[in-house]
Amino acid sequence: MWLYTIKISQTVLISLDSLFFIFVKMNNTLPRYAGIITFLIMGIFNSYNSSGQETPCNRKAVAAGRFYSDNPEELKNDLKACFENTNKVPLEGLQAVIVPHAGYVFSGQIAAKAFASIDTQKQYKRIFLIASSHYAAGTGASIYNKGNYETPLGVVNTDKETIEALLKHKDLFSYLENAHNREHSLEVQLPFLQYLYDEDLPPVVPIVITTQNANTCHKLADILKPYFTQDNLFIISSDFSHYPAYADANRVDRETAKSILSKSPEQFLKTLQKHDSEGVENLATSACGWTSILTLMFMAEEVPGLQFNAFAYKNSGDHPAYGDKSGVVGYHAITLSAQSKKDFKLTKTEENQLLEYARYVIEKDLLLTDKRVFKFKSEALNTKCGAFVTLHKGDKLRGCIGRFGDQLPLWKVVEEMAFSAAFQDTRFSPVTAEEMKEIHLEISILTPLTKVDDIDEIIPGKHGVYLKNGFSSGTFLPQVATETGWNREQLLGHLSRDKAGLDWDGWRNSELYIYEAIILEEQ
Repeated sequence: MWLYTIKISQTVLISLDSLFFIFVKMNNTLPRYAGIITFLIMGIFNSYNSSGQETPCNRKAVAAGRFYSDNPEELKNDLKACFENTNKVPLEGLQAVIVPHAGYVFSGQIAAKAFASIDTQKQYKRIFLIASSHYAAGTGASIYNKGNYETPLGVVNTDKETIEALLKHKDLFSYLENAHNREHSLEVQLPFLQYLYDEDLPPVVPIVITTQNANTCHKLADILKPYFTQDNLFIISSDFSHYPAYADANRVDRETAKSILSKSPEQFLKTLQKHDSEGVENLATSACGWTSILTLMFMAEEVPGLQFNAFAYKNSGDHPAYGDKSGVVGYHAITLSAQSKKDFKLTKTEENQLLEYARYVIEKDLLLTDKRVFKFKSEALNTKCGAFVTLHKGDKLRGCIGRFGDQLPLWKVVEEMAFSAAFQDTRFSPVTAEEMKEIHLEISILTPLTKVDDIDEIIPGKHGVYLKNGFSSGTFLPQVATETGWNREQLLGHLSRDKAGLDWDGWRNSELYIYEAIILEEQ
């Protein structure tokens, strides 16, 4: 029947089909009423066509009553129970969380631990909700642009302006109805946010990734990067291992989390491939939302000072009543935030050990010392942070190399930077054995980077400055301003021109970060 070729909503289609059915049943009087029917059909269709496409159509809750309660009061009580044993301490500098999306009875408490790290007093502009599709395949990602989302706790507004801006990237972002109409992985996160924020929930940007291609995830990340700032929060929805036995799940999930904590997309992908090749019995996936996690990691990998932390884990086999250890699903709570080293301190013994080790690394390569064993057992020396190693010969610089970072323990960073400063600083020839008696070592341990929007926040002599502009970057340690006597604008001008290779005023259109340094010097 021609009616079925009309591309309109299912509701209207059913209504029109019912209308035909009624008239046909009236003693086959369809021809007599054909004019009336046509008039009614076209009236309904034109009304829909002129306004229905533009009228907001909220996405209704489809997981309510299955993954969580569809009764508002019962749902609030369930959420309260999820947060009861959670330490509700907001995490400073929080930029993203990775949370599970199973039924609340299984993963609700783990999800609550991640959500509890959100500072609800902070005025985020928007919240990006990113999940990987369980139902639709596509070439990029689908964004719901038809209206808002609804749950039993009410309406969650979407950020329509941001959604439309992303949809302009037509090769990667679009709207696919079947990527949203049954998808639970975004929806189950909304009641947690509604419970935490009450009436002040920022608008959300609901994105369902439909690609299974890692390179496409990188392209999606590039488009989302301008939004990946402290003004926005990213919520990544993913469960972890699916259906292996309990012991296998614990191992696989531990290794997957470790690869995320490395902040290296390459390491994450290698870990997933390793699990696939091992032939773990009944392992369907290491992370059902791996494309969403990978997209986040691509966004985060070049942002200095951010660190992943995994602080809660369970799998479905841990449930006392419903847990079946023969085949489980894993759940992690992982945060991504600025590193916090406010309480970081070294004892005098630890300081001396680092300085001794830095010298040993250089002298060992020059065959000036016998092989020694250094053991770094303290928490401070194994803290993941950045460091610079500087070599002076008399009052002249002889080498200086360092790195920001949160991937290696401090002692390992010092090892690599000491070797690089002595032998790989392209401004100088490699250090020789004859020079070593005249070489004075200095180690600068770096605190996390903090982005600044106003250069008045920069205090020369106290703050080191890191400049980033596209592929260009450079830094001056805090002591540079003290040694040169430069004021704030001179410091930024030299940094822009001499270190980043930009114009003298290039810093004005660049990202600026500040940090402090703990200085260790040989006596």
